[in-house]
Amino acid sequence: MWLVLSLLALFLWSGSDLFSKRGCQDRSEKNSPLKMVMAVGLIMGLHAGYEVIFNDVIFSWQVIWAYLPISALYIISMAIGYFGLRYIELSISSPICNTSGALVVVFFMLMGIRPEVAILVGVGFTLIGIIGLGIAEYKEDEVARAERQKASNMKYHKSLLAIALPIVYSLIDAGGTFADSLILETLDEAQANVAYEFTFFIIGLIVFIVLLVRGEFKLTKSDRPKIIASIFETGGQVAYIYAIGANPIAAAPIISCYCLLTVIWGRIFLKEKLSWKHYTSIGLAITGIIVLAIFDQ
Repeated sequence: MWLVLSLLALFLWSGSDLFSKRGCQDRSEKNSPLKMVMAVGLIMGLHAGYEVIFNDVIFSWQVIWAYLPISALYIISMAIGYFGLRYIELSISSPICNTSGALVVVFFMLMGIRPEVAILVGVGFTLIGIIGLGIAEYKEDEVARAERQKASNMKYHKSLLAIALPIVYSLIDAGGTFADSLILETLDEAQANVAYEFTFFIIGLIVFIVLLVRGEFKLTKSDRPKIIASIFETGGQVAYIYAIGANPIAAAPIISCYCLLTVIWGRIFLKEKLSWKHYTSIGLAITGIIVLAIFDQ
């Protein structure tokens, strides 16, 4: 069963990336990232309610308050990620965002913890991949960039912001994961997850009210992918929790490959075409992610 759940998490999270990109890529709709936050908050709130009502997970405002700083880090990182999808290809953004695991290892090293050699190798591959992507993206000739982006009918200009946003996402997400590893020693995981989902629901509700008051809330065709992405994101999270709970050593490396599947979806459905330098850097980053997933238990 753990294998089915692992593959399901891999498929759902890669699908979430794909539909998030479809829902946020229209730069003419300035509120699309905020509406993405609303959609995820809605679906996560529904799932949290299901957990409380049908799975008897204890709802507690004390846990929500205790977990709030971590919830805030995760929610802020996701909002930044959605905003960043408007400025860069999904095939580049997703691998960078998923290198947060390597940064968590760096945080622990700063605390004086010395990981195994295999972990350091994984971190090294990942960081080299990120740096390589940044160099490949920023130094690419504008004519070559325009030519390869023509097929996907999207044009992205060279900018520091485009590559910086997924890196910022990775840093903040890593901070949330790092804090998670500390606080979950004292909190029940199911309660913490419900606290996170309820917090996301509240933030989504606040965003909805603000847009409504300002007269900027309007449903469009690009909102359909947002709902699908939200369902995939929440479903992937549920599958991940149960897969890791059943077999963490075998499930983690499989699930960590989802950004590789995201790159494939970007090539097939979004017609994204990268240079060999991009794909080489992506390969290094994903290799590092997989090494970390295998050895960092």
